[in-house]
Amino acid sequence: MGSSIILDMDISVVIPLYNEDESLPELHDWIVRVMKANNFSYEIIFVDDGSKDKSWQVIEQLSSSNPAVKGIKFRRNYGKSAALNTGFEVASGNVVITMDADLQDSPEEIPDLYKLIAKDGYDLISGWKEKRYDPITKTIPTKLFNWATRKMSGIELHDFNCGLKSYRHDVVKSIEVYGEMHRYIPVIAKRAGFTKIGEKSVAHQARKYGTTKFGLERFINGFLDLLSISFVTKFGRRPMHFFGLIGTLMFMIGFFAAAYLGIEKLWIVYVSKGIAPRITDSAWFFISLTTMIIGTQLFLAGFLAELIARNSADRNNYLIEKRIGEGIG
Repeated sequence: MGSSIILDMDISVVIPLYNEDESLPELHDWIVRVMKANNFSYEIIFVDDGSKDKSWQVIEQLSSSNPAVKGIKFRRNYGKSAALNTGFEVASGNVVITMDADLQDSPEEIPDLYKLIAKDGYDLISGWKEKRYDPITKTIPTKLFNWATRKMSGIELHDFNCGLKSYRHDVVKSIEVYGEMHRYIPVIAKRAGFTKIGEKSVAHQARKYGTTKFGLERFINGFLDLLSISFVTKFGRRPMHFFGLIGTLMFMIGFFAAAYLGIEKLWIVYVSKGIAPRITDSAWFFISLTTMIIGTQLFLAGFLAELIARNSADRNNYLIEKRIGEGIG
């Protein structure tokens, strides 16, 4: 998809939510005030992730009074990634801004986030909550999580998990957010070729209504997701380069170790004329044999993964930014 596409609408605000009926009217009114003050054309897309309260009724009321409000309701709770991905599919603004529904993200940040994308040419801007109104049980794991993500992804952001982000239209139409990967949207975007990624310090407000929907288990899941996205980014289209390399190395190490034991016994028996113990009496023989077996299994795993990758529907699904020349496109 080319970067020169200009749409009629300035901003799409995508808001995933779960049981936030108290905060929605205030958030809506705040967003509308900001949009009118800056003369933005806009739409607000609420994605109700299977709420059990009156969130959907509130969205219906807001939509009846404001045509710019759109709503999507899931039959059950699928998670934030599913809500964001669905919102991205229907967003039609030149700039797409995401924020949480709990009023901890300030709509006053919208004009600057829009400018960084529309005027300064960034692909993605991630919010950075320098001063957080969260308990220490949340802030310390968050710092560790962000540090690990920076090291593994090579993207220098302070706060990967901040819900307040802005995107160029092409970005949200070119990526897929699934599982619990909403934490790694900058990593996914970079993988898709959108490398102009920046951040902006944003205000963080104390939660006004309700309680947080996230527990400490999200950090464990986040680390596992980080390993997953890092592997897929590097070896998703060439799994044999990972499994085959490690498998071959392990097999060779085991093979040469076993060969050394055999040569050592032959030397003792035929050259030194001594009595050599049986090779199977040595623990190193079984370690070598196990290493060879594991190496063979890893190689076969890489071979099977390569077959699957080569037959997948998106094996040649490459993102083309621009075209030139008659008959191209």
